[in-house]
Order: sequence, then structure tokens, then C-alpha cells
Amino acid sequence: MKADIVFINGEVITVDQKNSVAEAIAINGNRISAVGTNQEIKVLIGEETKVMDLQGKSILPGFIDSHIHLILYGVNQLAVSCKAGHIESVEDLLNDLKEKASVIPKGEWIRAWGFNETAVKEKRYPTISELDAISTDHPIMVTRTCSHISVVNRRAMEFAGLDENSENPAGGIIEKDKEGRITGKLIETANMLMADMASYTESELMKAVKIASEHFIASGITSIHEAGAFGPESFRLMQQAIKSKDIRVRIYAMVGSLNNSHEFVNKMVESGVVTGIGDEKFKIGPAKLFTDGSSTGPTIATREPYTSDPGYSGILYYEEEEIYQILGEAHKNGYQITVHAQGDKAIEMYLNCVEKALQESPRKDHRHRIEHAGISAPDLQKKMKELGIIPIPNPPFPYEFGDIYIKHYGNRVNHMYAARDYIDNGIMAAGGSDAPVTDHNPLLGIHVAVNRRSKSGTKIGTGQSISVMEAIKLYTWNGAFASFDEDVKGSIEVGKLADLVVLNDRILKVHPHNIKDLKVESTILNGEILYRRETLVEI
Repeated sequence: MKADIVFINGEVITVDQKNSVAEAIAINGNRISAVGTNQEIKVLIGEETKVMDLQGKSILPGFIDSHIHLILYGVNQLAVSCKAGHIESVEDLLNDLKEKASVIPKGEWIRAWGFNETAVKEKRYPTISELDAISTDHPIMVTRTCSHISVVNRRAMEFAGLDENSENPAGGIIEKDKEGRITGKLIETANMLMADMASYTESELMKAVKIASEHFIASGITSIHEAGAFGPESFRLMQQAIKSKDIRVRIYAMVGSLNNSHEFVNKMVESGVVTGIGDEKFKIGPAKLFTDGSSTGPTIATREPYTSDPGYSGILYYEEEEIYQILGEAHKNGYQITVHAQGDKAIEMYLNCVEKALQESPRKDHRHRIEHAGISAPDLQKKMKELGIIPIPNPPFPYEFGDIYIKHYGNRVNHMYAARDYIDNGIMAAGGSDAPVTDHNPLLGIHVAVNRRSKSGTKIGTGQSISVMEAIKLYTWNGAFASFDEDVKGSIEVGKLADLVVLNDRILKVHPHNIKDLKVESTILNGEILYRRETLVEI
């Protein structure tokens, strides 16, 4: 049988068990039909075969981002971006918000995302009075880059029914000044509650997910593990968008939400739906809870106080017994389970729960996970290995936030978002960006996993550096394994889905410091070329 598409003259990084590097690939339909030398593949070329000359460039399995927020990323593209190059101060941000207020009808939300108080000239958050000065007719919400903290105006507070008399929700803070007046700053669950209030229309959400899908595909991402947004409504939205082809990336959807995640988990467990239900386009993933906060907030739950604040050890959403009650039941009912756990205290609590769940309801090949696994001390890694846990670290985090980590956690950065330790200790781990928290580009994630330096050039736990091939595996085969999909994707092998990414150079040959400068030449998903730059040669 002649091939539909062939790629020849390439650096074919198969990510098979031997990490083989071939020259060419053939595709029939939506599957890889042959992998080998140019000579072996050229015999499969027929009159109708599309022939792509890679000219020595790399072709890899489509990237799998094992922790990303598609919906949140998408809606952020509709808002003011605090990461835009021209925003260097609070004043710059306020000017952009004023411009938004001038064109948005009264009563509608004005939103900004990606704010980082350490990156602006004033080194502070905007105040509630500054936001009130922009508008008292529009609710305004400025969300920090971590998505765990926000600052809002008084109109937004009124919309949510919050004032000086409001008590802090469990796991959150409604900040007040010394005189007891609300400052507009909302931390953790208080922020999640407000995010729920700042809802979007159906048309906005459909536009948002289409944008996100297009951006991800242009970056070589063909599969994502969706880490949660707005609960059951998000599931309905994603499935509708996949049906209409507004979403093209494959989705492994975690059963979790930013606000009251336990409610969503309990509903899904009661419904009888379990991990793995679905198809190659959309599949139910693990049941997920939030256990602590943001590594840059900083609000993660640590066993020892912060280096920057000896009197502070972060925020916990749930007590250990609560985590066990919810996720232990999910485990018992056949779910893969996971938690957002950044600090070593939160990680330890969750591991205790998994240990108890497995003792009471043993199950082989459960592949329970930990999202982020921020500060993974050696004793915690040992327990991960014993329990068969899959951590999902975020390789790009040290690039954008590494200097902040050193300030808050000191020497603990040596075990933050570990990689070398996991590989050496035989722990399966998969990489995720956590976008929109940071850049979704997998090539940046691979770059940082190899180099372990911040944007400023500071070394961040360089003992966790791994090889280029090991980093590629984090974003391909390991991601497939974390979603029980290693038999159908994650490597370039005969019979697997034709999800591929072509780069503009040879990733195994470029200098490691230049990996982040590589570009995606083309993205192939399900045997179809969905993204292509003009420089990819067809003959």
C-alpha cells in the first residue's frame, strides 16, 4: 500500500524503547505505517503521496502537555495581558484597563491576567482605590500570574457579596488593612470564588477555546491533560467544541475545578463515570483536588517556614482526612487520582492518603499522580517510588520564577520541579507547562529542563538538569503513559497515531542554550497537517 504522506531526509526522534533516530516516516490515514531509512520509505511513495522533505530537520512525536488549562488560557486571550511588553508598571496596566472600560458596556467585567508584582516598577499590586478610579460601573479583576491571587475593585466585591464584614473562606483570605477595610486583594479560595463570579458568555468561551487550541497546535502540542477550570460546564463546553472542530488537540480531562473542586469530584464519582471513559479525542482523566497554593504567590504549604518569612508556612485547602475521604472514595471506585500539591507538606499529606487508599483497596497500575510536586524532598521521592506515583513537574517554572523561588525557599530549590532525581530513582514523571501560569511552549520546557536557569541567567537547582532526549521524553512518551495512552501515542512507531511535530533545526545537534530558540515548522495531528510554516518543503 502506498503512503498518504511521507517525511524523508529527517532526524526522526522516535522516542521508542531504544531512543532510535531514523530518517523517514510514512503515514496512512491517521496512523504511522512505516519508520526507517529514506530508501525503505521511498518505496511507499505513489502518485498521490504527499512527500515532505525535512532537509535534515527534526521530527518528533506530537508534544503532550500533561498539565495545562486550555479554557483559562483561552479566556485570558480575551483580556488585558499584564505580560505584554509595554506593561512595565502599575500605571501602564491602569492605562490599559481605562482603555477597556471606555469600550466595554457598563456592568460587564473588565479582566486582566498574568500580573506579577515583582515584575513591575512599583513592586506592588494595584490598589482597590486605583481600580475604583477606573470604573465603579464595571467589576474589575486583575489576576496574578499564578491564578491563585487577584485584586478587584469594590464593584466586583459587591457583585460577589463581599465587604468588610465578610469572613475568610476555608483555605483563602479576603485581605483587610489594619483598620479592617477590604484592600481588594483575594488569596486562594477567595480568589477562586471571585473567578467563578466573573463568568463568561457561551460565545466568549467558544471563541476562547478555539484560540487556545490553535495556539497549542502552532506550538507542536497535539495532546493536553486539561487541569480544570469551571467544573462540569467545562466538560460540556470542551466536548461541544471538539465536535465542531473548534478544539483540535486531544484532551485528557481532569475531574477538577478551580473553586470547590471536591463538589465536582463527588458528583462524578456518584455518576459512575470513571477515568478512561471516552475516545482518542476526549477522555476522562483523574479526579483532582487542590491541596495548597501558588509557588510564586507564595502560598504553598511547607513543612518548614519560608526562607523569606520565618513565621509563614503557606495555606492548605483541606485537612488530610478530608483529602482521604474524597479521593479515597474516588480510588475505590476506579479513578486515577491526583492533587495540586506544591509544598512538601501538601505532598506528604497526599502521599499518606494514597498509601492508606492502596492498603484498603489495593489496585495495580493505578498511575495516581501529583500535579506540580513542587518541593519534592528525597524522602517524598522515596515514597512516590514505593507507591507508584507519577509526579507532573513544570519544567518552565524555574525560567520565569526561579529568582522568586530562591528568595522564598532557599536551598529547597535544589529539589523543586525535580527531573534528574526522578529519572535516577526510577520514578515516571511527565512535563506540563501549567499555562497560562507560564509559557505553554514545550521547547521552552525542554530548554529549561536541560539548562535549569532562570530568565536572568541564575542557576536554579542545576542538579536536576537532564539530557535533551530525557527532556523530550517528558513531553512525549511519559505524558502518554500518565494518561494510559502509551500504546497509541507518545512515540513514532508503526500503528500509533500520526501526531507529529517538525522543528526548524536538529534539536539533538543545536547548542543546549539555544533550544528555546527553535521553532515549530509543522504540526501533524491525526495524519492531517494542521499547522505549517512556509519553510517546510513539499516535493
